[in-house]
Amino acid sequence: MKIYRLEAKQNLPISLSEAWKFLSDPKNLKTITPDYMGFQILSGADREMYAGQIIQYIVTPLAGIKSKWVTEITHVKDQEYFVDEQRYGPYSLWHHKHFLKEIPGGVEMLDIIDYKIPLGFLGQLVHPILVKPKLKEIFGYREEKLIELFGAYQIKDEASKTSKSKIIFT
Repeated sequence: MKIYRLEAKQNLPISLSEAWKFLSDPKNLKTITPDYMGFQILSGADREMYAGQIIQYIVTPLAGIKSKWVTEITHVKDQEYFVDEQRYGPYSLWHHKHFLKEIPGGVEMLDIIDYKIPLGFLGQLVHPILVKPKLKEIFGYREEKLIELFGAYQIKDEASKTSKSKIIFT
C-alpha cells in the first residue's frame, strides 16, 4: 500500500487574519479550483468552519467524469491550522492539513496532503501519469489565483524578487 505526500508552500502579502478568513471559508474553494473541474458545493458550507463539519461537493477531475466528494473538517485551531479528511470520494485516503503562520510582510501557507490511490498496483501505475500531474496543475492554478486575488509576496530586502511557491511530492 503506497501512501503519497504532496507539500505545497506559498507566501502571500496579507495579514494572518485576512488569510484565515479567506482560506477557512469552504465557499472560497470554488474560487481557487480550476473552472474546468466544475466544482460545486452541495451542502455543508453554510457556516463558519468548525471541527465535525461535513461538506459535500461535486468535482469533475478528468474526462468529464463527475465525482461526489464528502469531506469532514476534523480539526480547527483559529488562525493556525485546519484539517480536512475525505469521507467519500475518488481517493482511498485523503488527509489534508492546512497551516498558516505569520512571516515578515505576510503569511506563509503550508499544505500537507497524505493520499492513497485506489486500485492497488494499477493505481500506482496511474499515479505518475494522471494523478500527480493533475494535483500539480490544481495547486499551480491555486497559486496563480491567490496571487491574482492578493498580490505576489515580495522577499524582504530584495523588492524586485517575488517568492514562488514550492510543490513537492514524496
